[in-house]
Amino acid sequence: MLQALIWDVDGTLAETEIDGHRVAFNAAFAAQRLPWRWSEPRYVELLAVTGGRERLLHDMASRPDAPPGADEREQLARTLHAEKNRRYAQLVAEARIALRPGVKALLAEAESAGLRQAIATTTSRANVEALLGAHLGAGWEGRFAAVVCAEDAPIKKPHPQAYQLCLQRLGLAAAEALAIEDSPNGVAAARAAGLPVLVTRSLPFASEEFKDALAVCEDLLHLAVPASGLQLASGARPDLGTLRDWHARWGRFSCGR
Repeated sequence: MLQALIWDVDGTLAETEIDGHRVAFNAAFAAQRLPWRWSEPRYVELLAVTGGRERLLHDMASRPDAPPGADEREQLARTLHAEKNRRYAQLVAEARIALRPGVKALLAEAESAGLRQAIATTTSRANVEALLGAHLGAGWEGRFAAVVCAEDAPIKKPHPQAYQLCLQRLGLAAAEALAIEDSPNGVAAARAAGLPVLVTRSLPFASEEFKDALAVCEDLLHLAVPASGLQLASGARPDLGTLRDWHARWGRFSCGR
């Protein structure tokens, strides 16, 4: 029986990557008087590397004008990442990053039904605070039974650490929860933790197949298409009733294998 929804943040709750983090990274480069700029195609490539600091270090490895030493690169990455987070928070405060369609409605529907909800992300707590504080108010954290961020789970997705810790804090088995994700790394992390996954495609991953997902939708207001071997009703909107039904079918399917 479904006991909890576990939400990813970047790309899932909001389209933060292209118009949020990327813009903030470029502003951080300019603030440090670096000639670097990440185009949309380059940033999509870099999303294969989870974590902002890790992304910076990966990019520096291919730049001839990056600091030559590992310690210098690490220091620059930390400086840039801190500046990026500050500028990202400013973008959120200016209401330039909205929650994705249907997110607020499903959050409220699950809350009204008494279903527990949680966050499992490998972005920083400051970024989560900026986004959810702006959209859900100062008491946003009280709406979630568990909040796992980068500071709690430093091993980035696709490693399942964030989901494993989230389940531990919830006191639930993986089969009692459903993850909501947008990226291949996120789906891999959730599945490695044993969780079924609903995918809401974000812009950077619009062409991914997501074969390991329970179902895939463009956003939570659009019809979802089953992506697993389950006999799910195609073309259903992923409201709470649908998710409960699909989760139950997934449980019976898993037990029967």
